[in-house]
Amino acid sequence: MTVNNKADNDESAAKKKYSRRDFLAAGGVAVAAPAIIATATSNAGAAQSAGAAIPRSQGYIVFDSKKCIGCTSCMLACSLTHYGVQNLSRARIQIIQDSWGKFPNDLTINPCRHCVEPPCVRNCPVGACHADAANGNVRVIDEQKCIGCKVCLQMCPQQPRRTVWNNKTNKSSKCDLCINSPYWKEKGGPGGKQACIETCPMRALRFVSEAPDQEETNGYQVNMRNVHWLNLGLVDDSRTAAPKPTTSADVQRSKAKT
Repeated sequence: MTVNNKADNDESAAKKKYSRRDFLAAGGVAVAAPAIIATATSNAGAAQSAGAAIPRSQGYIVFDSKKCIGCTSCMLACSLTHYGVQNLSRARIQIIQDSWGKFPNDLTINPCRHCVEPPCVRNCPVGACHADAANGNVRVIDEQKCIGCKVCLQMCPQQPRRTVWNNKTNKSSKCDLCINSPYWKEKGGPGGKQACIETCPMRALRFVSEAPDQEETNGYQVNMRNVHWLNLGLVDDSRTAAPKPTTSADVQRSKAKT
């Protein structure tokens, strides 16, 4: 009985010794990551602190999905100007096709909204996602600061997510209105050019400086179609029905009235 008690006591002592010394050493790695994030968060800037106003972006991309033909030129141009490769997975604008939809409502264009109240900026723990004050407060991600935590992807309320995961660098990325497009000679940002807009053959994308309506994507989906689209039999806008086709009987009735 004495031997058993001694063994129990030794085991208990070993557990106590581990919990006071080895456990702290082994758990240091697990403790360090949140500590680093917490420290970085405190230094991320007043713009991201809870309740602090984030200045509005001076640039936005609006679209007319009814003009889109799904060619993905905008996506390829985006990845090419930012990364030097044509890769749809790295594009910061997404074209989604509904296989069961009917033209012209079967395609949607999904650029970053550069939200007035951006969850990605508000919740980035290290300030990598921020409003770029030097470039019109455009919402951008500094990949050098990004720690790959994916909080910005998780917090984006849109589907698909407007922040895009770069599987080559294991960092997040998002539309910066071509502010940092090293493979393009043009100047981006407000007052500059955007590769997606410049390459769209249907002119279904447009740059605007005023913040669109922030309710879902209502303010970003705009009508860019002129009378020629109406003449083709396409709906000119959401309030106007396309005219009925003219038949020979209609022509005869019209002549009779005149």
